[in-house]
Amino acid sequence: MSPLAARVVDAETAGGEAFRTKDSAPVLRDGRMVNAMSVDVEDYFQVQAFADKVDRDAWESQESRVERNTEAVLALFAESGVTATFFTLGWVAERHPALIRRIVDAGHELASHGYAHIRADSQTADAFRADIRRTKGLLEDTGGVPVRGYRAATFSIGEGNLWAFDVLAEEGYAYSSSIYPVVHDYYGMPRAPRFAFYPRQAGGIEEYPVTTLRFGSRNLPCGGGGYFRLLPYTMSRWAMKRVNTTDRRPCIFYFHPWEIDPGQPRMAGISAKTRFRHYTNLDRMAGRLRHLCRDFAWDRMDRVFSPGGEA
Repeated sequence: MSPLAARVVDAETAGGEAFRTKDSAPVLRDGRMVNAMSVDVEDYFQVQAFADKVDRDAWESQESRVERNTEAVLALFAESGVTATFFTLGWVAERHPALIRRIVDAGHELASHGYAHIRADSQTADAFRADIRRTKGLLEDTGGVPVRGYRAATFSIGEGNLWAFDVLAEEGYAYSSSIYPVVHDYYGMPRAPRFAFYPRQAGGIEEYPVTTLRFGSRNLPCGGGGYFRLLPYTMSRWAMKRVNTTDRRPCIFYFHPWEIDPGQPRMAGISAKTRFRHYTNLDRMAGRLRHLCRDFAWDRMDRVFSPGGEA
C-alpha cells in the first residue's frame, strides 16, 4: 500500500472512535509546500472569553470594528499575494453584506462560522442544524458562491458531540475545521488525529484539525490564534516548518481580524488571564503576519485539501 493511501487510526488514540485519515499528496508551489490560511471573521466583543460580559442581545450596542479590521486583513493579503478561507459569522454577514462580497471578489473562500458564535457543544442537534442551515443560506445568498466549509465557534466539536459531523454532511457541507487536538480550558480533543481525517465511519464530511506539533506524548499548538501572538515568531515559524518537513503535511493557520487592532475598546471586569490572552502583542500581530506570509506559501482551505477528493 502506498504511504499516501488511506489508513485507519487506532480507536484508542482517536477519542474512542476509529477515524480513517485522508493522506493525500501535498500541494507544492515553486518547490514549497502550500499551507492553508484561514480567518475567523468575528468582532472583538464576540469572543468566547467575553461571553459572560457581553450578552448577544447587547451586541448591537457595541462599537463594531469587524468591517474595518477585515478590510485591513484583505489589504495585507493582497499586498502579500495570499488567498485564504474566511470562516464568517452569519451575524456579521447580515450587517456587512458588502464586506462579504469584497471577500469573494478578492478570490478568497467564503465559509461558515455559525450564525452567532454559539458553541456547538452547547446546542441540541436540532438547534445546531438550524444554525448551520441558516448561516449557509445567508452566506451563499450574500456572497453568491457555494459554502462548503465550517468551523465551530471556539473549536467546540469534540468527543461528546461527534454527531455534529453527521448534521454538517446532511446540510451540504463538505468539510469542517472544528477540532484542535490539544489540551485547553475552552476547547480541545487531544486524542483526535492531528491531520485530515473522516470523522465518522461512513466517511462523507472531512475534518481538517488546526495544526499541532508532536512533542513527546503531547500535541503542542502551533496553528495560530493567541499562541501566535504570545510566543516569539521564530518559535512559531520553526514549529510550522517542522510540520512541513518532518510530517510532510500542510499547516492550517488561523487568526481573527480583531487581533490586528490594538486600538479596540478594552473590556471591563475581565480576569488578568483573559486580559493577557486577548490584548498581548496586538500591536505586533500585523507585522508577524507579513513575515508569515513571506516565509511560507499559502492558499485557501478548499484548494489545499480538495474536500471530496481521493483519499
